[in-house]
This record gives sequence, C-alpha cells and structure tokens, in this order.
Amino acid sequence: MRGAPAGLPFRFDADTISKGLNFTLDTDLGPLDFLGEVASGIRFEQLLPDAIQLKVFGVSCLCLGLKRLIQIKLLAGRRKDLEAVAELEVLLEESEQHPPNSE
Repeated sequence: MRGAPAGLPFRFDADTISKGLNFTLDTDLGPLDFLGEVASGIRFEQLLPDAIQLKVFGVSCLCLGLKRLIQIKLLAGRRKDLEAVAELEVLLEESEQHPPNSE
C-alpha cells in the first residue's frame, strides 16, 4: 500500500477488497489506484456509463473515459489533479481528431 509503514501486514485479496473502498498501491510497474469512490462521493456504479473497456497487459479493464476523468479531476480540485487536466485535454483533443481505426 502506498504511504503505509514498511512491514505493515497487507493481503490484497477478494476479502480485503470487499471490506475496503479505495486502494492506492505501489507496483513494479508504478503507482496503481483502485477507487471505489472519487471526488464528491461519486461511486463506482455512477461512473459505469462513462467507462470504456481496454486491454491492459492482456487483461480486460474498465477505465474512465477522458471526458469524465477530466470532470472528476476538476471536481477534486487538488493541485496535482488540476495540473493533469491540461495534459488530459490534449489527449482528448487528439483522440477526437484521430479516433482508433482511422487512417
């Protein structure tokens, strides 16, 4: 767990996930956040209509679409979120100009 004291016992399994809400982890590939709730108390279920399915390292994952991610980061209002918005807006603009499978 990111930010937890070294040596703190932690098992990331179905039981732990069912009893928790948000998990921020450090992995061999970098930081990874599993969020059951985001800014302003918006819950996972409310975000499903804005989710897109992606394959990440061969595994199917639901990820928040860029438009909704930008909205969530603006709602959070933290400096690090607001700093990310400009980059996300560029990615969104590029994705709209060059959708997948376009030549």
